[in-house]
Amino acid sequence: MIFEYLLRLFLVVPLIGGLAWGSLWLWKRLQLGLPVKPDTNRPVRVVDAVTLGTNGKLLVVEFNGDTLLLGVSRNGISRLASNLHSE
Repeated sequence: MIFEYLLRLFLVVPLIGGLAWGSLWLWKRLQLGLPVKPDTNRPVRVVDAVTLGTNGKLLVVEFNGDTLLLGVSRNGISRLASNLHSE
């Protein structure tokens, strides 16, 4: 009886931990607005995104060979810099 309980415990706890970790990873990935699988055929590509509090983001975007730094907030989108050198 105790063996059966311990066996279930050692099987269920890692399973629940893995599900929690996976759901948090997926939530973080989708919260940033980045695609889970990048599409290379699109002319616009988000290189990186940084969340600034609850209302804003900084995005590094590649478009038509140019690299742009964009500020995104509830009020709109602003170009902060262009032709950045990404390494």
